[in-house]
Amino acid sequence: MTHHSILKPLLLLCLAGAPLLAQADGRSPWPDSPARDKEQYEPVKMPPGFQIVVTEQEGPVFADARGHTLYTWPVRQLRNGPVGERKGAPSCDGTKYTENAGLMSPYPAGFELPEVATRPSCIDVWPIVVADQDAKPVGKWTIVQRKDGISQWAYDGYALYTSVLDAKPGEVNGAHTQASGEVGVRKPAEAPSMVPPQFKVDTNLVGRMLLTSDNYSVYASQQDAPDRSNCKGSCLDAWKPIEAPAYAKPRGEFGIIERSPGIRQWTFRRQPLYTHVGEPTKKMYGSDVPGWYNVYAQYTPKPPADFTVQDSPTGLVLADKAGKTVYVYNCADDALDQLACDHPDSPQIYRFTVCGGGDPKRCVERFPYVPVSKGVKSDSLLWTAMWIDPMTGKEAKPDAPGALHVWAYRKRPVYTHYRDRGPGDMTADQWGEFYGYRNGYKAFWLRSDFGRGA
Repeated sequence: MTHHSILKPLLLLCLAGAPLLAQADGRSPWPDSPARDKEQYEPVKMPPGFQIVVTEQEGPVFADARGHTLYTWPVRQLRNGPVGERKGAPSCDGTKYTENAGLMSPYPAGFELPEVATRPSCIDVWPIVVADQDAKPVGKWTIVQRKDGISQWAYDGYALYTSVLDAKPGEVNGAHTQASGEVGVRKPAEAPSMVPPQFKVDTNLVGRMLLTSDNYSVYASQQDAPDRSNCKGSCLDAWKPIEAPAYAKPRGEFGIIERSPGIRQWTFRRQPLYTHVGEPTKKMYGSDVPGWYNVYAQYTPKPPADFTVQDSPTGLVLADKAGKTVYVYNCADDALDQLACDHPDSPQIYRFTVCGGGDPKRCVERFPYVPVSKGVKSDSLLWTAMWIDPMTGKEAKPDAPGALHVWAYRKRPVYTHYRDRGPGDMTADQWGEFYGYRNGYKAFWLRSDFGRGA
């Protein structure tokens, strides 16, 4: 990999002769055999009928009695105004919008939306989590009254919904917790992770990565023993032990060891924890150093065998079996309810316009689907195989004439790009509107050293 840390020569001084990182091939961010540990969460009082489910990518989320993920829609500012819901004021209702709202420059309001005759309402896509007549608030769980007279559950003030895209317990297909650029998306209702105040957990496409509360990556060393740090002397020029204050106490899988009299260091699953001296926030340069690795509360399952991991000039990307970079498609329309248009059930004209000037044939030539190889299966909820009619972009019946059997991530097909010639090429990253976040394509970043991921 191309290294971007100006500190690399200094970092290697204390690790000369260290064993190689325990990654599958020197490129994969997943260990050879990812641990099956699940992220622990804080005990939370909940009303009857709710639970916490530890999902494959988002970690602990609140769910209904069926195990279906709950979502919120916190208000955020777009180019020309706010969108979303304020605390105690749900606005997702049965209105079927027919025109765009003009929230995203340079498009003025008033253009007719595609497929208006079949366009669903907000609550068709995001069913309300209804509170029974005798329901009682519990802790942060409250009940808000909607304008339509329905009592709706809320958490921390924000009204709760489920997604029609979630059919199985643990699925989180409605939305995700990663940064999404200009899109006014919903978010899974995250349950609080069991971490001391000095730490937080951040979602990326590899798993739930541990950060300090001020957003610095957390590392562990293969040279350490359980509950014992061997980073001393010149090693401390490059690695800073994360010290535990005198008042701190072990919590969950976080422990405390004494490095020297009066100096205490945090551990996680008995691994002493460090930050990388001089590293910018949320970067992962320290994992380039032999023997050091990022710490995860849990890993996502590895993608199916049709995928590989490739170095690019600016990080690690997921690729198909030929090494071509994989892309995800992002889309949200500009109506007041901000419905996503990135799923095969939604209007495909947005995608056809950005990938082929409105021509489906040009689209499939420029952004081919990633095919499913015979005999390759997925053991993850994140990755599924689906049949697609490439001329409509919609789901098709298995083995229907012209249909393609393709891989989908979170029930959205994934693609390669015709201009990418070799492993690590990524000519279509940020292809489309607003850097690929609003209506366009983003590379499936496993690690982006300079920008935001997919």
